[in-house]
Amino acid sequence: MEINKKIIKELKDCLDEFNLNEIEYSYKDTKIKVSKKTSNEIISNEVSPKTSQVINSNQINEISGKKVTSPIIGTAYLAPEPGGKKFAEVGKKIKKGDTIMIVEAMKTMNHVPSSYDGVIKEVCVSDGQPVEFGQALIIVE
Repeated sequence: MEINKKIIKELKDCLDEFNLNEIEYSYKDTKIKVSKKTSNEIISNEVSPKTSQVINSNQINEISGKKVTSPIIGTAYLAPEPGGKKFAEVGKKIKKGDTIMIVEAMKTMNHVPSSYDGVIKEVCVSDGQPVEFGQALIIVE
Protein backbone atom coordinates (compact mmCIF):
# COMPACT_ATOMS: atom_id res chain seq x y z
CA MET A 1 0.00 0.00 0.00
CA GLU A 2 1.40 3.38 -1.01
CA ILE A 3 0.83 6.35 1.31
CA ASN A 4 -0.48 9.45 -0.43
CA LYS A 5 1.51 12.23 1.25
CA LYS A 6 -0.32 14.94 -0.72
CA ILE A 7 -3.64 14.06 0.94
CA ILE A 8 -1.99 13.98 4.37
CA LYS A 9 -0.45 17.42 3.76
CA GLU A 10 -3.81 18.83 2.62
CA LEU A 11 -5.52 17.42 5.72
CA LYS A 12 -2.77 18.88 7.93
CA ASP A 13 -3.29 22.27 6.27
CA CYS A 14 -7.03 21.99 7.02
CA LEU A 15 -6.21 21.36 10.70
CA ASP A 16 -4.23 24.60 10.81
CA GLU A 17 -6.63 26.64 8.68
CA PHE A 18 -9.76 25.71 10.64
CA ASN A 19 -8.00 25.26 14.03
CA LEU A 20 -9.08 21.62 14.33
CA ASN A 21 -7.51 18.96 16.53
CA GLU A 22 -8.49 16.06 14.29
CA ILE A 23 -9.81 15.39 10.78
CA GLU A 24 -10.70 12.16 8.98
CA TYR A 25 -11.00 11.34 5.27
CA SER A 26 -12.41 8.14 3.74
CA TYR A 27 -12.48 6.96 0.14
CA LYS A 28 -13.34 3.40 -0.90
CA ASP A 29 -11.21 1.09 1.29
CA THR A 30 -8.79 3.83 2.42
CA LYS A 31 -9.27 5.83 5.59
CA ILE A 32 -6.91 8.64 6.66
CA LYS A 33 -7.07 10.29 10.05
CA VAL A 34 -4.83 13.26 10.96
CA SER A 35 -4.73 14.64 14.49
CA LYS A 36 -2.64 17.03 16.57
CA LYS A 37 -1.01 15.97 19.77
CA THR A 38 -0.62 18.49 22.60
CA SER A 39 3.07 18.80 21.71
CA ASN A 40 2.04 20.06 18.24
CA GLU A 41 3.31 16.84 16.62
CA ILE A 42 1.20 15.71 13.71
CA ILE A 43 0.32 12.03 13.56
CA SER A 44 -1.29 10.52 10.52
CA ASN A 45 -2.90 7.12 10.25
CA GLU A 46 -3.64 5.56 6.90
CA VAL A 47 -5.74 2.42 7.26
CA SER A 48 -7.03 -0.12 4.79
CA PRO A 49 -8.90 -3.34 5.59
CA LYS A 50 -5.67 -5.39 5.34
CA THR A 51 -2.95 -3.06 6.63
CA SER A 52 -2.43 -0.33 9.16
CA GLN A 53 0.43 2.18 9.14
CA VAL A 54 1.32 5.16 11.31
CA ILE A 55 3.46 8.04 10.09
CA ASN A 56 5.09 10.47 12.51
CA SER A 57 6.38 13.70 11.04
CA ASN A 58 8.92 15.92 12.77
CA GLN A 59 7.62 18.76 14.88
CA ILE A 60 6.67 21.71 12.74
CA ASN A 61 7.55 25.30 13.68
CA GLU A 62 8.86 24.41 17.14
CA ILE A 63 8.83 27.55 19.24
CA SER A 64 10.98 27.91 22.32
CA GLY A 65 9.52 29.52 25.39
CA LYS A 66 6.97 28.85 28.08
CA LYS A 67 3.40 28.09 27.08
CA VAL A 68 0.44 29.56 28.93
CA THR A 69 -2.41 27.13 28.36
CA SER A 70 -6.18 27.33 28.59
CA PRO A 71 -7.54 26.17 31.95
CA ILE A 72 -10.95 25.34 30.42
CA ILE A 73 -12.81 24.63 27.20
CA GLY A 74 -14.51 27.70 25.75
CA THR A 75 -14.18 30.67 23.42
CA ALA A 76 -11.08 32.86 23.63
CA TYR A 77 -11.35 36.63 23.57
CA LEU A 78 -8.22 38.77 23.26
CA ALA A 79 -9.85 42.00 24.54
CA PRO A 80 -12.37 42.84 27.27
CA GLU A 81 -14.85 44.09 24.65
CA PRO A 82 -15.13 44.12 20.85
CA GLY A 83 -12.70 46.68 19.45
CA GLY A 84 -11.05 47.15 22.86
CA LYS A 85 -7.33 47.08 23.65
CA LYS A 86 -5.94 43.54 23.54
CA PHE A 87 -4.66 41.93 26.74
CA ALA A 88 -1.81 40.15 24.96
CA GLU A 89 0.18 41.28 21.94
CA VAL A 90 3.49 40.06 20.54
CA GLY A 91 6.37 41.98 22.15
CA LYS A 92 4.37 43.11 25.20
CA LYS A 93 5.99 42.61 28.62
CA ILE A 94 3.80 40.79 31.11
CA LYS A 95 4.06 39.78 34.75
CA LYS A 96 2.87 36.63 36.43
CA GLY A 97 -0.82 37.08 37.20
CA ASP A 98 -1.56 39.60 34.41
CA THR A 99 -4.69 38.75 32.42
CA ILE A 100 -3.67 37.52 28.98
CA MET A 101 -7.08 36.57 27.65
CA ILE A 102 -10.71 35.82 28.56
CA VAL A 103 -12.13 32.36 27.94
CA GLU A 104 -15.93 32.26 27.89
CA ALA A 105 -17.58 29.04 29.03
CA MET A 106 -21.32 28.71 29.58
CA LYS A 107 -21.85 32.52 29.47
CA THR A 108 -19.19 33.01 32.17
CA MET A 109 -16.18 35.17 31.35
CA ASN A 110 -13.04 33.63 32.88
CA HIS A 111 -9.92 35.80 33.00
CA VAL A 112 -6.81 33.72 32.21
CA PRO A 113 -3.72 34.91 34.12
CA SER A 114 -0.15 34.55 32.91
CA SER A 115 1.82 31.86 34.70
CA TYR A 116 5.14 33.57 33.94
CA ASP A 117 6.95 36.90 33.77
CA GLY A 118 8.41 37.76 30.37
CA VAL A 119 7.76 39.03 26.88
CA ILE A 120 5.02 37.60 24.67
CA LYS A 121 6.68 35.82 21.77
CA GLU A 122 3.51 34.50 20.10
CA VAL A 123 -0.26 34.65 20.52
CA CYS A 124 -1.43 31.18 19.51
CA VAL A 125 -5.18 31.83 19.16
CA SER A 126 -7.32 34.42 17.43
CA ASP A 127 -10.21 36.43 18.85
CA GLY A 128 -13.44 34.43 19.10
CA GLN A 129 -11.69 31.11 18.47
CA PRO A 130 -12.84 27.98 20.34
CA VAL A 131 -10.11 26.58 22.62
CA GLU A 132 -9.58 23.23 24.31
CA PHE A 133 -8.38 22.50 27.83
CA GLY A 134 -4.58 22.61 27.84
CA GLN A 135 -4.31 24.32 24.43
CA ALA A 136 -1.48 26.87 24.20
CA LEU A 137 -2.80 30.44 24.29
CA ILE A 138 0.47 32.38 24.27
CA ILE A 139 4.21 31.69 24.28
CA VAL A 140 6.27 33.73 26.78
CA GLU A 141 10.03 34.11 26.58
